[in-house]
Amino acid sequence: METNRAPEDPKTAHVPQTSEDTGRRRVLLKLSGEVFGGGKVGVDPETVRGIAEQIAVAADRVEIAIVVGGGNFFRGAELSENGMDRRRADYMGMLGTVMNCLALQDFLIQAGVSTRVQSAIHMEQVAESYIPLRAIRHMQKGRVVVFGAGTGLPYFSTDTVAAQRALEIGADEVLMAKSGVDGVYTADPKKDPSAELLTHLTYDEALLRNIRVMDLTAMTMCKDNDLDMRVFGMEGPGNVTRALLGERIGTTVTV
Repeated sequence: METNRAPEDPKTAHVPQTSEDTGRRRVLLKLSGEVFGGGKVGVDPETVRGIAEQIAVAADRVEIAIVVGGGNFFRGAELSENGMDRRRADYMGMLGTVMNCLALQDFLIQAGVSTRVQSAIHMEQVAESYIPLRAIRHMQKGRVVVFGAGTGLPYFSTDTVAAQRALEIGADEVLMAKSGVDGVYTADPKKDPSAELLTHLTYDEALLRNIRVMDLTAMTMCKDNDLDMRVFGMEGPGNVTRALLGERIGTTVTV
């Protein structure tokens, strides 16, 4: 049965709304591959299930995109140091990220969250191709989008991918989830007991003090495009949910 709905304007019918139009915050969550393995090689189901359940709590209130690493399977830089061709090693790492994407997608669906995986390397049987406007449309419809295969090119870290994807989808903030630390400190808290947590930091301060909250290329991209970042620890109960909902935990990095 048809409803009396006004026809769409053909000039705007296929133009995705911004996060301001939908009234929801849009974020890019970066998860390292090591998180998926629970400190081991491969995927730890209970760890990934726990992450998915935390994401699910916020999924109906926040537009969420996720970039995952592949370090629990392969690290291109480390493989190249041991004699492998760097480009081939990086491609192996990209495939590892897709395996993590599929694992996270499965547990998100089990948690009741509609999820799409987009890959920078074409593999139509398991993932959509990466298209920013399609990713935005998915998020507007309440779906979580998980980005895999890096940029599809060697020599780029997943930190750089996180910054790039965040800019392309118009994210309000990049959320860097860390293991073993709950933010950025004045020194390594594992080595210096007097190290203090910094609740706020500018990109210039981080660069000047050589504080690597993410790699240099990624930090420069965020700084040049006025994109805020939050560095937080995953270990606290509900920390992923809290960060997604905009709670001020960990360290905020701004221009």
